[in-house]
Amino acid sequence: MPDFYYKAVKRDGSIHEGTIAAESTEVAGRQLRAQGLSPVKLAAGQQAKVKSASTARTNLGASDVLSFTSELAVLLRAGLPIDRAMKVLIEMSAKPEQAAMLNDLLETVKGGKGLSQALTRYESVFGHFYINMVRSGEASGQLSSVLERLVEYLENAKAVRSSVVSALIYPAILLVVATLSILVMLGFVVPQFEALFADMGDALPLLTRWVIDSGNFIKAYGLALMAGAFVIGFLVRRWLGTPTGKAWKDAKLIKAPLIGGVLFKYEMAKFSRTMGTLLGNGVSLLQALGIANETVENERVRAALAELEPAVKRGDRMSQTLQASDFFTPMVIQIVRVGEESGRLDDMMLELAKVYDTEVQAGVKRGLTLLEPLLILLMGGSIAVIIIAILMGILSVNDLAI
Repeated sequence: MPDFYYKAVKRDGSIHEGTIAAESTEVAGRQLRAQGLSPVKLAAGQQAKVKSASTARTNLGASDVLSFTSELAVLLRAGLPIDRAMKVLIEMSAKPEQAAMLNDLLETVKGGKGLSQALTRYESVFGHFYINMVRSGEASGQLSSVLERLVEYLENAKAVRSSVVSALIYPAILLVVATLSILVMLGFVVPQFEALFADMGDALPLLTRWVIDSGNFIKAYGLALMAGAFVIGFLVRRWLGTPTGKAWKDAKLIKAPLIGGVLFKYEMAKFSRTMGTLLGNGVSLLQALGIANETVENERVRAALAELEPAVKRGDRMSQTLQASDFFTPMVIQIVRVGEESGRLDDMMLELAKVYDTEVQAGVKRGLTLLEPLLILLMGGSIAVIIIAILMGILSVNDLAI
């Protein structure tokens, strides 16, 4: 029976740390709760300790926000007041910067302000959406429930982002290997045959001459080409970071075949998930539209969605505005219309997010299914052309010798 490392808290706020033998994490959690402990961290063996030590010097990121939110939700659900819960989190914190931030939050809360007001000083870490969700939880008296929904939201967003990134790792490695293989063949292997073909002149096959000239060019100017590519890449990236460059890039990407459809669904899934979560927690429609639109990164999609807020202020329906823009898909328009007519816009927006999350993952997999064999064919074809060119040159030498 495996051992599980745990950190748990009692109702009085005291922290208990140790190991417990159980068949699974679920069984371990039930055993701890039966002892009056609310588990905050639970992992096999010493996994949790090792992980904390390895990340102690990193900056705060999305994983830290998710950890803070889930742990605070557990403590509040266990009945601890907000100030006691913050003290527990400070004692459990593995990062100095995180402990300093929690201390600052605690001092602000002890000063009589709400947690949402304390979080506004760290908007760059938590974001506008997160702070407004906490504010709605404080206003409704359901902060622990809102934090649990935030945990679900953050975990879902992290899962979608991780699946897309993981799916792109192999093609990226394959592209790098293919490029390096071709450069090595042209820059180091092909020039070795130049002495063999030196006296052939025009008798050398055209393909062989082209490959030999390419190899000599890369050997002579390879470093200059790499430096030039680096400079051009830096300048292009810098320009794409400007408002004009970003707008141009986003407009081109959203219209690109295959990529454009997946990107549109990815952005709409983020917008819909944020809208549904905010509306479900009592945030007004106008405020939810403004916050949700900030989560959209593509400028073209954001500009189209920005028309919703003034339209709602005029008294128009969202579905009518979406249909008039001629940019959104029939699915988006129909789901929003059903949500408006049924009075369940929050649920329908969350359903739209689920549908588009699934379609984004399926679209990425389909694209990679096509991309991977294309990269393999490109690498194999390029190397095959080089080898054939060398063989043709060798055969030409033999023919002249005869």
